[in-house]
Amino acid sequence: MPDSLYARLGGYDAISAVVDDLLPRLQGDERLARFWRHRGEDGVRREKQLLVNYLCSCAGGPMHYVGRDMKTSHLGMGIDDDDWRTFIVHLEATLDRFDVPASERADVLGFIGSIRQDVVD
Repeated sequence: MPDSLYARLGGYDAISAVVDDLLPRLQGDERLARFWRHRGEDGVRREKQLLVNYLCSCAGGPMHYVGRDMKTSHLGMGIDDDDWRTFIVHLEATLDRFDVPASERADVLGFIGSIRQDVVD
């Protein structure tokens, strides 16, 4: 039985490190920064932890995700195709920074692509 994507990515610490790299990229992007404006520090930390838990859980790890589904979480945010493409550029840059192997990279991008319809308005 092959290892889960969670294990192949390096587990919790590796996924958390990716999120630590990705979120500042997104928050600092001129196009995407609006999604974090007027957010308190505690709310952003909670959102980060939920994201780590979500990704770990979806990748086959032992984390239990207790947040809302992606459609509910993103409903009404006004995320459009250009926002999505900008997000993907930052995600790919983060995957490059961590030298994520091609197979795992394809699995990550495939999974992220599968939730697009729940995120983009």
